[in-house]
Amino acid sequence: MIEIKNLKKTYEGREALKGISFTIKEGEFYGLLGPNGAGKTTTISIISSILKADSGDVIIGRYNIDTHPQNVKQLIGVVPQEIALYNELSAYENLMFWGGLYQVPANELSNRANELLKQFGLEDRKNDKVKNYSGGMKRRINIASALLHKPKVLFMDEPTVGIDPQSRNLIFEVVEKLHKEGLTIVYTTHYMEEAERLCDRIGIIDNGQIIAEGTLDQLKNSSSIKETIAITFSNLNALHVKEIATFWSDMSQDENIIHFHSSDIKSDLSKLVLKCNQLGVDIVNIEIQKTNLETIFLNLTGKQLRD
Repeated sequence: MIEIKNLKKTYEGREALKGISFTIKEGEFYGLLGPNGAGKTTTISIISSILKADSGDVIIGRYNIDTHPQNVKQLIGVVPQEIALYNELSAYENLMFWGGLYQVPANELSNRANELLKQFGLEDRKNDKVKNYSGGMKRRINIASALLHKPKVLFMDEPTVGIDPQSRNLIFEVVEKLHKEGLTIVYTTHYMEEAERLCDRIGIIDNGQIIAEGTLDQLKNSSSIKETIAITFSNLNALHVKEIATFWSDMSQDENIIHFHSSDIKSDLSKLVLKCNQLGVDIVNIEIQKTNLETIFLNLTGKQLRD
């Protein structure tokens, strides 16, 4: 559905994109993650036809974005980071305006607007001016406006920043439903749990390059990070630690807590508990620290997502 080939972009002598390439299948929910300044918003802006690349190709639905921009624009919906609404217009009026720009036929537009208002839980506020909406409500209308023409691809650039939990959950429900119906979605976010919940496949971008890509399981398997069993003891002494170390070399100590690094937690946990009982050390707490997207991201980039 989407093919990006050797995409490059330079700003004032700085390479924002250094020749990135990746593909997204039809119906896929693809997450693009990266720390601030990594190039993800530049990538989204180029492949959604907002910004022009210095070189490289973007093909969406068999159309090259440079040679057939109008064909591409009919296929895509764009939810930008910044809310693009007219505050003095009502939600319904905003949708009618944006639908007109998408050239949705007049006899369809009103029905489509009302359908989306209902879907996003704003039917009873449709005639209120947007300036009186909460941030979460504005975000919902922002997304609805990108769906008016029933696009085949939806680009969403951090669509849940700064909104309330109710709006966030409603947005999740809507995009998950759209995904099940076959919509291709490209999603950037600062929230790891969103990517883990929503995305079929994830690309991690840093310094203008894709440094890792795959499903969450594939990223875990390719990572050098091991999962950890953190055991807190009440009567740990130096002799205990020495004896435990002869049994389990891949470990680290933090006062009364020992972190046992493991590639098979289910099997290793019972072995560790049995050994500790044999040594007479009392276990106070056991915490399983699994590899997740955040630990993978930190390992690959050395940065928090918001750095």
